[in-house]
Amino acid sequence: MLCLGIETSCDETALALVRDGVVIADVMSSQADVHALFGGVVPELASREHYRLIGALCDEVLRRAGVTAADIDVVAVARGPGL
Repeated sequence: MLCLGIETSCDETALALVRDGVVIADVMSSQADVHALFGGVVPELASREHYRLIGALCDEVLRRAGVTAADIDVVAVARGPGL
């Protein structure tokens, strides 16, 4: 079974592909530089950055794993902010 995990609960956008309990590819983008200007995480900016980055990160994790979106059996996502 191939699972796509998506984590966007704070200031990092991260995706991983896990096959039968083993991580086969992962990617992450940090927003630390964006939020450093404000002295801490700004939720509205974080959500906009997640939206901006997630498509390209998804393409990259699929490329690294050598699979397509059609190969994914299940998706797991973070629910709610982690701030």
